[in-house]
Amino acid sequence: MLRMLNGSLLKGVKEFKEMGGEAIRGLLLCGPPGTGKSYLAQVIANEVQVPFAYASAPSFQNMFFGVGNLKVMGLYQKARKLAKVYGACIIFIDEIDAIGMSRQAGGVGGLMGMGGAGLLNELLLQMDPSNLDNSWFHKLLRSLGLRRKKAERPAVLTIGATNLPDVLDPLLVRPGRFDRKLWVDAPYYDGRIDVFEYYLQKIKREKSLTAERAALDTIGYSAAQIKHIVNETVVIAHQRGARSANYEDFRAAMETYEWGLKQPLRSMSDDEKRNIAYHEAGHAVAQYLLKSYERVWKVTIIRRGGALGLAATKPTHERYNRSDQEMLAEIQVCLAARAVEEEFLGKKLSGVTSDLEQATQLAGAYLGIVGMGDELFSWLAVGTRADGFRTLRNKINLLLKEEMAKVKQLVIENQDFVHAIAAELLKRGDLTGEEIDQIYKRIYQLDGSAN
Repeated sequence: MLRMLNGSLLKGVKEFKEMGGEAIRGLLLCGPPGTGKSYLAQVIANEVQVPFAYASAPSFQNMFFGVGNLKVMGLYQKARKLAKVYGACIIFIDEIDAIGMSRQAGGVGGLMGMGGAGLLNELLLQMDPSNLDNSWFHKLLRSLGLRRKKAERPAVLTIGATNLPDVLDPLLVRPGRFDRKLWVDAPYYDGRIDVFEYYLQKIKREKSLTAERAALDTIGYSAAQIKHIVNETVVIAHQRGARSANYEDFRAAMETYEWGLKQPLRSMSDDEKRNIAYHEAGHAVAQYLLKSYERVWKVTIIRRGGALGLAATKPTHERYNRSDQEMLAEIQVCLAARAVEEEFLGKKLSGVTSDLEQATQLAGAYLGIVGMGDELFSWLAVGTRADGFRTLRNKINLLLKEEMAKVKQLVIENQDFVHAIAAELLKRGDLTGEEIDQIYKRIYQLDGSAN
């Protein structure tokens, strides 16, 4: 993208026009928050070495009708003047969905008091203006017959950034305005290593905290999230009185960010603690034995946020789809806690609410969306998800019962593993994935079993 803008469409605008082409007028940067859309726009301007103007879309809104329109008009007038001098100019509009929401969906209705519809119309006009110069001087020249050719259009590139590209007005994203769309996603493994190396070199750290190790643990993290986690790592290291941060500080920072602060319930009875320990042990055993494509990250019975306990995994690498067997394994992981409750505690507990909800959603998707059952029917084509669940309710329930039978057999066959994890959780409160692995190897070392 940088090469395209730099080589042919901005720095070489004159030559490009001589070939009969027109420079693109808009580039829309789409992606989740914190992925570097604003920074990328600055990099593009620096790469092509042309003037760069930053504007936040909400700043155009004004309680007085027409003021926002004048701001937009003034911005583009200045940009065109600079483009005539430097060959091109870039305008970057952040959060463009604030003024560019579709009018058909009523998106600008809430902005009518601030000139919302008129503001969008002004932006549409400025991005794709007429080819006539309507200044009084050129009007006079045309009236005297001294100017007949169309006015030249300066090369002004509008770069917009949004987290919600689907809500933008169709006229805004048509060719001639935002001609290109570029998706700015969270960085992949190599990219995360680069980001971590940049931020980790700024802090004092031990050898255990490496960019490669941190990048493996943060699949799906944006650059902004990585920056935050590195800073929180230093905070945690400082709180424990250390002069440098280590990998354990990094893990603690990630867990606090993802799950919240530790808030132990000191008044909880021993029986309730035992219930939670076996509940999470069920999840952990199923995760460890069934999800080879992920690794157990942490199992805890210490309250974090609204969760009394949790068993979490981390993917071993970026993944973009799941097989039918992996979806069934995920359903079994959700049901494993209830299986352990029934088999080892002899009762059913209310803590499986979210587990059953997730298992039902997965089973519904398995049967009614991705066609992994005995039908190719997809409820997405005929109605809402609620309609689909009603249509396939009996089959969904049958699938859940089949997977429950499988996971019950799994925990019974590995009951020593379940008991050992539950016992360690009651002693220590939480266990890392490495400690879970050690427990498994210790239990099955006599028969040479391996995961």
